[in-house]
Amino acid sequence: MLEYKLYINGEFKDASDNAVMDAVNPYDRSVFAKLAKASINDTKSAILAAREAFDNGVWQAKKNEERSAVIKQIADKIKENSALLQELEIKESGSTYKKSKDDMFLTYRAASTFAKLALTDLNETLDISKEGVSKNLLIREPIGVVSAIIPWNFPLQMAMWKIAPALAAGCTIVLKPAPETSVSALELAKIIDSTDLPKGVVNIITGDAEVGQEMVTNPLVDKVAFTGSTEVGKIIMQNAAASVKNVTLELGGKSASIILDDADLELAVDGSAYAGYFHNGQCCVAGSRLILTNKNYDEVVDRLKAKLAKMKIGNPMNKDTDIGPMVSEKQQKRVLDYIEIGKKEGAKLVYGGGVPKGFETGCFVEPTLFADVDNNMKIAQEEIFGPVLAVIKAKDENDAVRIANASSFGLAGGVWSKDNERALNVAKKLRAGTVWINEWHLLNDKAPFGGYKQSGVGRELGIEGIKAYTEIKHIHIDEVLDRKKKFWYNVTIPQD
Repeated sequence: MLEYKLYINGEFKDASDNAVMDAVNPYDRSVFAKLAKASINDTKSAILAAREAFDNGVWQAKKNEERSAVIKQIADKIKENSALLQELEIKESGSTYKKSKDDMFLTYRAASTFAKLALTDLNETLDISKEGVSKNLLIREPIGVVSAIIPWNFPLQMAMWKIAPALAAGCTIVLKPAPETSVSALELAKIIDSTDLPKGVVNIITGDAEVGQEMVTNPLVDKVAFTGSTEVGKIIMQNAAASVKNVTLELGGKSASIILDDADLELAVDGSAYAGYFHNGQCCVAGSRLILTNKNYDEVVDRLKAKLAKMKIGNPMNKDTDIGPMVSEKQQKRVLDYIEIGKKEGAKLVYGGGVPKGFETGCFVEPTLFADVDNNMKIAQEEIFGPVLAVIKAKDENDAVRIANASSFGLAGGVWSKDNERALNVAKKLRAGTVWINEWHLLNDKAPFGGYKQSGVGRELGIEGIKAYTEIKHIHIDEVLDRKKKFWYNVTIPQD
């Protein structure tokens, strides 16, 4: 039985009240680790450690090159320990071997990218005045103490999406992973502890919503960075408003994949299946709505059904498994409940819809395909976060765009077509933060990521991702030293 402690101020500690929580493997529902469960007092200690580390300048005062070097250390050690990290992430999240192997690389790549981006000078000189009159500088400074709360679908990758840019900006941070997937984050704490990062700069604690609320409302925190559901994001936004905290919210999605009538169907069907069923659909950018015109509707549905029948369900540790379990029993029940809702709403169940035979012990759900879905149905409007794809019929290209945009979400979208110019015109009409043409799920660490509408506030990744952890200061240096030449001379100040 593995055991993990909280990581506060550079030390591994038991919870102050000795509380523990179980790490459960969703494949067989077995407990494989015991974790210290943070109390409110532990949370306050972690925040105080981050506050003191920021205020004493032990990290923010370092040069860009020094911060870059430490972030690169973290990246290299993630790479060195990728096999162990992958094993733990499979056990806690149900990620398949194939998916989690990519996740380890992407976690390493994100840290490496931000190590390089940390070298960027974010300060600017504005060209808004004549020479000899004034100089105007824009200075970006670290925002301060960051509370970062991450989800369970990509545990390590999401941790690095928060930690690396915050460190690059010069901030200190308290990270809380999801209760379902805290093991890999606490293993990451061991990696961070072995680098030259000063004590208190990164703190990693576990816990539930009570801990999260303290992280959001604590007056010593300057910024909240959250990835998760829109429902929780709204609560965080409300709580942060009391002290007008800066927030970055990467929230839910109900992204639409549009297959135009000139698309390569082999590519489009495979791509749309990947969009909808990758990691059991437990992705904020999942292409969970598929919009088709009459011309290719029946053929695409038939091809998808045949594709799903070939997907191998099994132990996520096996290298040939395509579909593993949901992350938890709670998530399994949520998805199965939505499938029943889809049936009652009148959608046509084409494939799946239940627990696969032989896998009743684990938290499994069959890859499920609904056809003849009306875009007003719950299964088309609400984020299921499971392997459920809703196929919707459109009259034409314009109708497909209308349907795609008829959603409270706007995180991602995709267009499949042999004509890039036509696809680009459609992509520009989609109200979404990321749109792929003839592709899905590919995100670049150097490109900003985030959503429109109720899919979030702000952007992560790239230079924009670092700027999100800074405050911007305008400094005006006036070069007119003769008071009689000041614009305010004789305006306010009485003259002799």
